[in-house]
Amino acid sequence: MAPLLAGCDFSSSPTRRKPIVLALGQLDGDAVVLQRLQALESLQDWGDWLRAPPAPVVAGFDLPFGLPRELVQALGWPLQWQACMAHYAGLTRAQIRDCFAAFCAQRPPGGKFAHRATDGPAGSSPSMKWVNPPVAFMMHAGVPRLIAAGWHLPGLLEGDARRVALEAYPGLLARALIGRRSYKSDTRAKQSAERLAARQDLLARLQQPGATGLELHLRAGAALCDVLVQDARGDCLDAVLCLVQAAWGARRHATGDALYGLPEGLDPLEGAIVTAQGQGVDLRPGATSAR
Repeated sequence: MAPLLAGCDFSSSPTRRKPIVLALGQLDGDAVVLQRLQALESLQDWGDWLRAPPAPVVAGFDLPFGLPRELVQALGWPLQWQACMAHYAGLTRAQIRDCFAAFCAQRPPGGKFAHRATDGPAGSSPSMKWVNPPVAFMMHAGVPRLIAAGWHLPGLLEGDARRVALEAYPGLLARALIGRRSYKSDTRAKQSAERLAARQDLLARLQQPGATGLELHLRAGAALCDVLVQDARGDCLDAVLCLVQAAWGARRHATGDALYGLPEGLDPLEGAIVTAQGQGVDLRPGATSAR
């Protein structure tokens, strides 16, 4: 049975105005077929979905799954991933902010943050960053719930093999398709015609066979495409980008890759972003980008 595929644009503080968005679909040959979009307005709703998704499922989640080893060692936290995440989950957001800020304060300008090995190839923000964007808080809200729900995180945690969670990053695939053009904003005043045009171009490229560099392209109906273009925040489009990354991982697993395309030498404390170091796949245009 082919797995359900899911892409998740995550928020550490979802609301009706800014929900967690799921893009759900399946593979049909080289096409990733987008079947529907689903909005979850609270972490409780997201946790409920995690506990009872249609199984089997391979999902790409836009949140970091691990902290930089350099940071964890400096703080004296557990070096085993699950123990580290349990320690992390026991802290408040204020404690995390203060701890990470103190770490950064002792480091030289230009090197304040510690980075994971996956951040360079992906061009992603460091997972310890607590503002703009607050990916440290996204991990704090998301990873413990994935663990509690029993998901399998390749390379990090053995769980239910019918529910597979991959760390995704939509900015990685977006840059491969339209470069560094901005296609979204949460600020209404910045939701411009230029960003609308960028979303239109991004979607068109995503649907074009061969354009992603992943040997996959998106297939979606007109109504869903209209939603993707008109969502000025970009949450729906980001969920779809994560969906395509999850599809790539699922395809790799179907050909015998137990790590779903993640690098064989991935750090079992840090984790890795799916497609960032895929064999024969170079999605990094050079400059780094915030998550």
